[in-house]
Amino acid sequence: MIWEEPPRGEFPDPAKFMALSGLEQMRSFLTGHGPRPPISYLTGMRPTDAGFGTSVFTMPATDWLLPPQGLLYAGPLAILADGPLGCAIQTTLPPATPYTTADLSLSMVRPARSIGTLIARGRTIHVGNSLGLSEVFVEDDRGRLIAHGTSRCYIFPSFEAPNAAPLDEWTEPEFDTPHPYERPVDGEVLAPEIWEEMDGLQLLKAQIAGDLAPPPIAMLTGMRPVEASEGKAVFVLPASLWLCSPLGYLEGGAIALLADTALGCAVQTTVPAGNGYAALDLRVNFTRPVPPDGRELTAVATVVHRGRNIALATAELVNADGKRVAFASASVAIVDRPVTRDRPLVPEVLSAD
Repeated sequence: MIWEEPPRGEFPDPAKFMALSGLEQMRSFLTGHGPRPPISYLTGMRPTDAGFGTSVFTMPATDWLLPPQGLLYAGPLAILADGPLGCAIQTTLPPATPYTTADLSLSMVRPARSIGTLIARGRTIHVGNSLGLSEVFVEDDRGRLIAHGTSRCYIFPSFEAPNAAPLDEWTEPEFDTPHPYERPVDGEVLAPEIWEEMDGLQLLKAQIAGDLAPPPIAMLTGMRPVEASEGKAVFVLPASLWLCSPLGYLEGGAIALLADTALGCAVQTTVPAGNGYAALDLRVNFTRPVPPDGRELTAVATVVHRGRNIALATAELVNADGKRVAFASASVAIVDRPVTRDRPLVPEVLSAD
């Protein structure tokens, strides 16, 4: 299992890194003086540009990111969006000024297919003494808007900048095998016939029992369902070092992935056979950082409203000690046919032209 392999990636020297301004920190990654973190090796996500108040990241849209439906919605896209949302604010900060993401919201415009490269362009909306606001536009490599997101970051008081030598030029190690996102994909996208024959609760229970193969995103991250009932879904995700950002903690987007999956599947448990669903938005409030201790995070999602076309769900995410790490909510569209790779959701809010 990929998440059980020895992780690849390194973290910058804290003293040398914090002696730089936020913009210098970002540019160190662009010039080869900042190492690639583990999540970059896992997904292929990496920064490609940075200016004062702006940041751009790209990520290959590989089949590894696919859920059972075979289309990319808010969860996998949050992994990409979280980087430029935080880093756009980071580029405005002076040396020795830490920050942390407080919340992340993502609204879908259209589903993304696992083709080409996804591009996320972040920019600041406002940066004050203790609070920063930013937004991101996620596009495919044809320039089509896929999603729009916003984030709020807490900015901590600056401390005395350490006296440190400049960052050394970093040389990427050589590996005997391809990086995870470059390997042949494991896991399966469910065939349309399965969605026609089984209702949403039966599907999820079959995955829990191992009667249906896990999707690629599960094989990449270790995320899996462990409990399902009508209107409720419980998923777990190993807090693997593979999911870490340069700060050495699980990236907020990885936590958002877990939240989005549980939220969508809670709604899935209410969907009859032959019907489909797709998340329209995702909102996550982070309450504490998650260290890569290898233990499981748990997301418990519950449907709080189920209308004919729209359902609302909320989720609580806790660590292995039972402490809350995030709270999330989503609105989910429900349609009278399966939503799959060959038949994406096409209301006005999610055009797949």
